[in-house]
Amino acid sequence: MKKRLLFVILIVSLTALFLAACGNGDGSGSSNGTGASSEGSATVKVDGSSTVFPIMEAVAEEYMIENPGAKVNIGVSGTSGGFEKFIAGETHISNASRPIEKEEKAALKENGIKFTEFEIALDGLSIVVNQENDWVDKLTVEQLKKMWSENGGVETWSDLNKEWPDKEIKFYSPGAASGTFDYFSEVVLGDGQIRKDTTLSEDDNVLVQGVTGSKHGIGYFGYAYYAENKDQLKAVPIVNSEGKPVLPSKETIQSGEYNPFSRPLFIYVKNDALKNESVYNFMEYTLKNAGEMAEAVGYVAKPDSEYEDALNKIKNLAGK
Repeated sequence: MKKRLLFVILIVSLTALFLAACGNGDGSGSSNGTGASSEGSATVKVDGSSTVFPIMEAVAEEYMIENPGAKVNIGVSGTSGGFEKFIAGETHISNASRPIEKEEKAALKENGIKFTEFEIALDGLSIVVNQENDWVDKLTVEQLKKMWSENGGVETWSDLNKEWPDKEIKFYSPGAASGTFDYFSEVVLGDGQIRKDTTLSEDDNVLVQGVTGSKHGIGYFGYAYYAENKDQLKAVPIVNSEGKPVLPSKETIQSGEYNPFSRPLFIYVKNDALKNESVYNFMEYTLKNAGEMAEAVGYVAKPDSEYEDALNKIKNLAGK
């Protein structure tokens, strides 16, 4: 499996590059095709977050190698877009980089759809600056709020710290359809609005290029994208709830020390869909391998016991 895994990661990387070239990211788009399918279809339909996409794409590729004839379609419509398709009955599984919202739960209930949430990995939302930035040694959440809020009153680095350069800050953020945007907004902005001069993109690679191309730039995205670009970017230590500046790493993300930006990544499955043998088998394979695949593509695995509990849960839901 190790040799195949290397091959799968290569395929996932090439797919991600293709999606970027097509303007996908957390926007619309898919691998292996898209389209509606009934709960009885042999094709397993998955859609949602671009943050979760690398994990699920790797799982699906490996699953189809081990199970010739199996069909799994992984779409990339963003967390919100994925839930829209989930609610409309177009998918069996929805990927999300934030928890499902009350309105989405209500819409599912109205449509008579029962579902179950699973945490499949951990991510550390990473705040990054240009490699030439040698003045920022840490940031607090309050400073981030002042920087990113429309009414925060921060235009230059010196507005935060008089010893920092009197240079205009360039801001780069995932687009509004992204669960990463939602998470950052909830943790940092609260009820406030993101500043209007922020460059928004559904493609995380565009954000990487923006920060690397601007000495006074700052951006944020999932840990995997930072890990891929460590030679081009600098992660900013974030002051956690204990007052300690902490960098994102597999260790600090898993321990929760990198708070408040350590976050779980989710998949949601329709309970009735688990009675479909194709969906059940894929879900079982996903939960058995999500930890390994998450680590392989740059995220952080959950403890083994949590995957075991999840496996027992789908067995009960399927009546096995």
